[in-house]
Amino acid sequence: MPAVDWRVTRLSRRRSTVTRAQVETVVGRALGVFGLVFGAQTVPMALAQAGALMPGAGAALMAVLYGAIVGLAVATITKVAVRTASLAFALLYALALVAWPFLVDDPAALEGATPWLYYLCTVATTAAVVAVPPAWAAVYTLVVPAVYGVIRFMPSGGDAGPLLAVLDAMYAVVLGVVVLVIVTMLRQAAGAVDSAQEAALERYDLAARLHANEIERVKVDALVHDSVLTTLLSAAAATTPDQQQLAARMARDAVQRLDEAGATGPRALDRVGLPVLVRRLRAALTTFTTPFTVRVVNAGGVELPVEAVEALHAAAVQAMVNSLQHADEPGLSTRRELRIRGVRAGGCVIEVADSGRGFVLEEVPAERLGLRVSIEERMVNAGGAAHIESRIGHGTTVTLAWPQGAGGA
Repeated sequence: MPAVDWRVTRLSRRRSTVTRAQVETVVGRALGVFGLVFGAQTVPMALAQAGALMPGAGAALMAVLYGAIVGLAVATITKVAVRTASLAFALLYALALVAWPFLVDDPAALEGATPWLYYLCTVATTAAVVAVPPAWAAVYTLVVPAVYGVIRFMPSGGDAGPLLAVLDAMYAVVLGVVVLVIVTMLRQAAGAVDSAQEAALERYDLAARLHANEIERVKVDALVHDSVLTTLLSAAAATTPDQQQLAARMARDAVQRLDEAGATGPRALDRVGLPVLVRRLRAALTTFTTPFTVRVVNAGGVELPVEAVEALHAAAVQAMVNSLQHADEPGLSTRRELRIRGVRAGGCVIEVADSGRGFVLEEVPAERLGLRVSIEERMVNAGGAAHIESRIGHGTTVTLAWPQGAGGA
């Protein structure tokens, strides 16, 4: 293999340990764990201060916030609706903080004591960092501790002096800003790594295709020289019946070898991991104005040939474009999903589904090439398969499988 292909192949086999999805997973699960820990620490204090609140208010406040913390922990562990759960807790905490002065029925019972909500302030600011863009998270990180500082200065907040109230608020701001800066930097670094990986993959695909074409050209040249030209020269020099029969056998052998070479075609030089395809499809989704729900299962440890990755990527993008162009019905919302599933160590099934208007496959005009050429024939030519299922009023599902029959598809 030439040096350029060796370098590109080595580059394609690198596995980065830092990606945007992994950063989001780590930050989310850390938020869930520390939320449970901080929440458990405040339970004794919350029980002790419940008597200072209006009847039933303490229990209701604990049920709402602790329930939100548990829901947040479950969401981060299962990686389902993490942003929604984080946003819900951040909003509920802000509402609880604002409502605190109105819920305190006996301010004297809290004199000198710190409201237990204070110890969940960092959890709330971190949840805001996970749930909303950095600018809004920064506003939340500054405003919520400031609101607590005002409450801390009031009798319902323990009647702390101005200095202590300001120090408590500043401490919460500092912790929130530190978390915001760290998470933002990690996201930016992970985004840069993902961009570099995408660029490297594109360069690798180009080099792999060029090298495969070169190998195929050399192979065909050698075949033509060794078989076709030799046969033609033998036929031209044949003067006896035996020499003519030998030339005929050589011609049949040359034709057979040419047929075999044409059926084999160029082969991919290397394999790439399924997570690379997942990242490319996620990058394609960022160019669409309409969102898709992405579900990925069993992507780790699955590797596919470069040509299969190219075919799956192009066919899936075409299926998503078709959904965006034709699935919507006026006045109705359409749900769209992109499901990617690894099959054993070398297979993949991709489903592009929507709940749109649907269509009758047999009625699609022959001149419409999006389904027939861009999806079905592309997958077949790469050794895979495509299946399109659609019903009027029930949406459309495009299933792409490589190799053919992977996962029963």
